[in-house]
Amino acid sequence: MKIKVAITDDHEMVLQGIVSMLESTSELEFVGTYKNANETLSNIEHDNPDILLLDINLPDINGIDLSKQLLKRHEELKIIALTNFEDISFVRRMFKNGIHGYLLKNTDKLELINAMKTVLSGELFVQKDIQRKLLMPSTKKRTNNDLKTNLTRREQDVLVAISEELTTQEISEKLFISPKTVETHRMNIMSKLGAKNSVGIIKIAMESGLL
Repeated sequence: MKIKVAITDDHEMVLQGIVSMLESTSELEFVGTYKNANETLSNIEHDNPDILLLDINLPDINGIDLSKQLLKRHEELKIIALTNFEDISFVRRMFKNGIHGYLLKNTDKLELINAMKTVLSGELFVQKDIQRKLLMPSTKKRTNNDLKTNLTRREQDVLVAISEELTTQEISEKLFISPKTVETHRMNIMSKLGAKNSVGIIKIAMESGLL
């Protein structure tokens, strides 16, 4: 029986690249490609994949929240994060939400197939580079100056806009960047500050003297 696979990624080239890389594998069958979270939620029940390859950075709902929603509705679904985000806070939050594997987009065909077989066998799969980061001892708490230095100038701009309670669209218009870029900066800020949402961002930023 073939493994039914679906992919969620907002880049058409990525979607087609993965399909092209794997379509010659006789044991796999692609049943759906989705460009955002809403497409995924609308179609996944009908397509009924065994595995969903999921990017974290999506234009409507981020993959962290989407994975939580999906696994509440589809307990049998296996989700493998396939992303460029290698920050350990993202990895931990994704696994906390119940995903089954985590791969960076620099993976190759053999590793991707191995990951799919591993999660279908009931085990978790974590790419070796990510495993090493997870096993590294956590460093001591960063100082305020460390946090200030760690945020880029554009992230600082987005942080200020978040504190002004602007929406993603309003931040996009104010800073002349796309809404998706705003969300990328927001996720990076959350990761660097150790926050879980916008309220947490503001709270930690104020405590750290960033605002």
